[in-house]
Order: sequence, then structure tokens, then C-alpha cells
Amino acid sequence: MNLYVQQNQPPGVPPLELTGERTLPDVPAENYWYRRHLAVYEWIAGRVASAAVLDMACGEGYGSSVLARSAASVVGVDGNPEAHEHARLKYSRPGLSFAWGAVETFGSPGTFDAVVFLQTIEHVVDPVAVLEHFRSLLTPGGVAYVSTPNVLTLAPQGAAKSDNPWHLREYRAGEFASLCAGVFDRVEMLGLFHARKLRAHEVALRLGWDRVHKRLGITTAFYDRFTLAISSSDFALRPDGLDRALDFLAVCRG
Repeated sequence: MNLYVQQNQPPGVPPLELTGERTLPDVPAENYWYRRHLAVYEWIAGRVASAAVLDMACGEGYGSSVLARSAASVVGVDGNPEAHEHARLKYSRPGLSFAWGAVETFGSPGTFDAVVFLQTIEHVVDPVAVLEHFRSLLTPGGVAYVSTPNVLTLAPQGAAKSDNPWHLREYRAGEFASLCAGVFDRVEMLGLFHARKLRAHEVALRLGWDRVHKRLGITTAFYDRFTLAISSSDFALRPDGLDRALDFLAVCRG
């Protein structure tokens, strides 16, 4: 089986192929990135209990399903017909639905308590217009959760962006905060960082682990096991040290 196609999908659910445009569960080689995204969805899920939630650019649908564990209702929206059909067929729980649509136009004003837009604003042509649209969709007191990778830790040192062809622009912490603050009255910035075993791995690398596993000839065996063992609890959100963060999460109000 192709290493970059989803494995073991439910009967009748067509697997999706990993293209780099979105992350996927059920692809062993992709587990690090999937868990990195899942950690943020789980954090948000703890803050949208009983809310009407819009998960915009929901991709494969796993995040919408996580949000629906606590939210009153979740609509997962994606513009890719294959991803939409996959999500619709794979994920079913009370209050969860999926729709095909564009991030710039989907929805009616004042209909959602929360809008979730993770790891996608770097893909859009006019991010200000998208954020303004999200603000219009919120009920009074509603919150938009918007995440994006940190260019300082994603791209090669000194580069304006990574080599991901789907990303139109990648942001530093101050740039992303300014973008969101230009539309919303209050913006809280958080950074996503390695924790637990991933933090231990960072320390091991600084102590020379790369030389050791190569000399012992265990690189592939070790990292095949290590990658699959990564969980969402191996990441943590916090407000300090944003220049070193993997991703930023802007919590936007007003």
C-alpha cells in the first residue's frame, strides 16, 4: 500500500491521498503532523461546550468530529469535493454535519458562537477579507480560533517561507497578531510547543542523538516506532516564547 494514502478506512469510505495541502489521520508517516493539529483541536474542544461551531476548511473531518464531542453543533466546511465526501461518509455523531463551500462566502451573519480555522490562513489570497467574514458570522461574544505555522521554525533560517507550494504566506508572531488585530478587537496569542517525549527528543538531539542512531544503524527502526508513538499530549499551548513556537493560535474576540 502507498505509504501516503490513508489505511484501514471504514467500509464505503474512500481513502484520501496525502498531498501536502492538508494533514490526514491513518497515514503512519504523517502521525507527527496529524497529532500536532489534533492537539489544537482538542484544546479548542474544551472551550466550545454547548456552542454552535463552524469548522472552516475542515479537510478530512477529524477535527470537526473532535469539536462535536462537546459542542452543541458543528458544521465542517471544505471546498474540496473529495475531502467533503470523505468526511461526510466517515464521521457521524449527533450535532455534526458537513457542507461543501468556500471560506470566503459560506455562512450567514451572526449564526455561530465559534469559528475554527486551523492551519489554512497561510493558503488564502486575501486573509483580511476572510477574517472579516468570520467576524460577521459570530454571535455577540463569539470567538474565532485561527492558527498558522511559525515561519521562523517551519522555513529554513533566513527564508521568507518554507517550500510548501500550498502556502502563499507564512507569518512571524508579530505579523500574525497584527493581521488578526486589524479585524478583531481582542486577540490572545498562544504558541504550540513540543512537550513530553517530543521535548525529550529535542534535548537528545542537542546532546548528539543524531550521531548515535546513525552509528548504531537504528535510524529507520527507531523513527518508525517513535513517529507512531507520538500523541496530541506531546504538544502544549502556552503564551510565552512565541518566536520559538511551532504554530500560533490566535483567539480572536469582538
